[in-house]
Amino acid sequence: MRQIVLDTETTGIDPREGHRLIEIGAVEMVNRRLTGRSYHQYINPERPIEEEAISVHGITNERVADEPVFAEVADAFWAFIEGAELVIHNAPFDVGFIDHELTRLNRVRGEPSLGPVAEHCRILDTLQLARDKHPGQRNSLDALCKRYEIDNGHRVLHGALLDAEILADVYLAMTGGQTALLLDPSAASEGSGARGIQRRPVALEPGRLAVTAPSEAELDAHRHKLARIRESAGECVWDGVEGIPH
Repeated sequence: MRQIVLDTETTGIDPREGHRLIEIGAVEMVNRRLTGRSYHQYINPERPIEEEAISVHGITNERVADEPVFAEVADAFWAFIEGAELVIHNAPFDVGFIDHELTRLNRVRGEPSLGPVAEHCRILDTLQLARDKHPGQRNSLDALCKRYEIDNGHRVLHGALLDAEILADVYLAMTGGQTALLLDPSAASEGSGARGIQRRPVALEPGRLAVTAPSEAELDAHRHKLARIRESAGECVWDGVEGIPH
């Protein structure tokens, strides 16, 4: 199963008030393992970012002034998420903003249109999942990291890609405990700034493995052990194994 763990940052709270996306971060999982593929993009929202929002994510108007507008990155983003199950913390917020951007884009482009998200992707809201598992408790991403002992000490401000990576760990912990594991070191990252962890295979040459033979004292102790087993049980299953000293 292909899943995309996704997070966004925005200029404000409500797209109906004209607020826009300014950052998208997403990481890909297949069969509950990170593949190394990710999407990360800052976006010029074509409007000012509210000060309250800046205090949360730290992204300023100057930071995104030279970034592409959503219309320029929409196709690459859509290609990355289409057909997958989206794993999102407080999914209605992020999906609402994505659909708002797609609707704006479709008005200008016409056919063929992109979206809406729910018609092309399954959506799993980890906030609702956490509320079902932990009713009456705090279920913010930070609270879940603490509950599941996931290190988020590097998370000072919100950031879409960082939060997506942390959410992948939280989701796996909540749904079975499998840790996020990058399997494909050659997988390409997409967008403007994705990061990943690489693994380095160790090559073992045939005939180079060290084999340590048992000493005579160890063999003698082994024979005495088997003898005690025969005496106690009347037989020893090791007697039928070829190559085992009796």
